[in-house]
Amino acid sequence: MNRSVLLLLSLCCLQPVLAANCQPVEAIQPGFYARQGQDGVVFDTQNIANTGFIIGSQAVAVIDTGGSPEEGAALLCAIRQLTDLPIRYVINTHVHPDHLFGNSAFRAEGASFIGHSNLPRALALLGETYVERAQAAGLKVTTDDLVPPDQTVEGSLTLDLGERRLRLDAVGQSHTDNDLTVLDEKTNTRWLGDLLFHQHIPVMGGSGSVNGWLETIQTLETQDADEHLIPGHGPLQAAALPALEAERGYFEHMRAAVRAWLQADKPLAEGVDSIGQQEAAAWPMAQEYHKRNISYLYSELEWE
Repeated sequence: MNRSVLLLLSLCCLQPVLAANCQPVEAIQPGFYARQGQDGVVFDTQNIANTGFIIGSQAVAVIDTGGSPEEGAALLCAIRQLTDLPIRYVINTHVHPDHLFGNSAFRAEGASFIGHSNLPRALALLGETYVERAQAAGLKVTTDDLVPPDQTVEGSLTLDLGERRLRLDAVGQSHTDNDLTVLDEKTNTRWLGDLLFHQHIPVMGGSGSVNGWLETIQTLETQDADEHLIPGHGPLQAAALPALEAERGYFEHMRAAVRAWLQADKPLAEGVDSIGQQEAAAWPMAQEYHKRNISYLYSELEWE
């Protein structure tokens, strides 16, 4: 058997493997695709963040790239199954590694990486620690996979994909201090990243603020009621007001409970194990995240 035949057979055998490594995505709007992540804890579980992309007539924009270079490569593979258009933008909604450790898979595409104006500082502060934790969990990640934005947003920025405009809005301190939303004007669909957890307990980031997050939710609730909202975690089709109301209700209740605990001059150690346990139990992933939320709220509210 000559080398040409062997090469052809090898390629044929490789094709199913390559196809299997493509990330499964669903069309949530015409030209707007997303992959729903699974429930899990960062570093312990892969593919937990929602990731996606939007196709215009001239270019593609990616929104969050996943928690590892492999996740990013799988997303890139899914894009290339649907279009050969250039990937012009990679948008990171915030600094958390489950949303941006896949960035390095898109370097060779020549895309512009975009994030909140606070994202470069956050990545510089946290990036190496994230890499160390990922490596300890067995993930193939290095500091070379930390791709900072080369374009930042303070206020708003409009991107044109060709007959399709995206508006990026930098948000004040909420889930983190570097949250960014993406509005696809063509379909009135807003990607909220981790400003919205749908059927998943909301998770406070280390640089976040419960007071700021509640203000952001209030602002979102006053916007177009017909907007489709895409959460950072949970089912992709979130009914706008009910999803926001559920998240707001959780944080309002926990803020009031923590304030009452502080006014009673009770210690944090006891509060973490008791505050809001019954109310939080109805949320998926409460076991993994609720106590941490209470700890963050306590640290913020004790200085009021």
